[in-house]
Amino acid sequence: MSEEIQEPIAVPTWGVGPYEGDPTKDPNFAKFDAELLANGDTRNVVDSYRYWSMEAIVADLDSKRHRFEVAIENWQHDLNIGSIVRNANAFMAARVHIVGNKRWNRRGAMVTDRYQHITQHPTVEGLIEYAKTAGEGGKPLPIIAIDNVPGCKKLEEYQLPKECIFLFGQEGPGLSQAALDASDVVLEITQFGSTRSINASAAAAITMHTWVMQHVFS
Repeated sequence: MSEEIQEPIAVPTWGVGPYEGDPTKDPNFAKFDAELLANGDTRNVVDSYRYWSMEAIVADLDSKRHRFEVAIENWQHDLNIGSIVRNANAFMAARVHIVGNKRWNRRGAMVTDRYQHITQHPTVEGLIEYAKTAGEGGKPLPIIAIDNVPGCKKLEEYQLPKECIFLFGQEGPGLSQAALDASDVVLEITQFGSTRSINASAAAAITMHTWVMQHVFS
């Protein structure tokens, strides 16, 4: 008699149930949220932050954030903005700047905006003013634009500064001329296919990962 073949069963991995045991004996007890302890934690957070309050997670992230920041032009309510915010959280950017419209599509952020410091600037000039003294010791932060325009340099061949602001544009039109003019350098991501550009959130992820490879793993 042949054995019955079991069909694969998807097992949810994005959360845990109510805390089992005595949470007061856990070394992280002071950081726990009482409601999460009682009802379980189904948030999209890494296991080491299970049951932690949002405030405790933000405080812990603040103690070890990387020294690059991310800015996004927001003139058309691009759906990619939320995804870029999510990427900024994944790569632990120090801050995210929304340049332009204050309202932005948060769907792609998957609630990660709650754990990220976000500043809004009505114009590019506001971002420039911020960057003048935002570096360590009040030094300027260089603004590095990511766009494939004439005269730009290759991201793969460029040594990224430890402190900087990466500036990304809208899907399609890219960065405005004002944003390009405000940047210290414009970098492009080398492509090999037929499409002229890649998805804005993908470009942001590649750029942030390049910074990580240069400054964390080098």
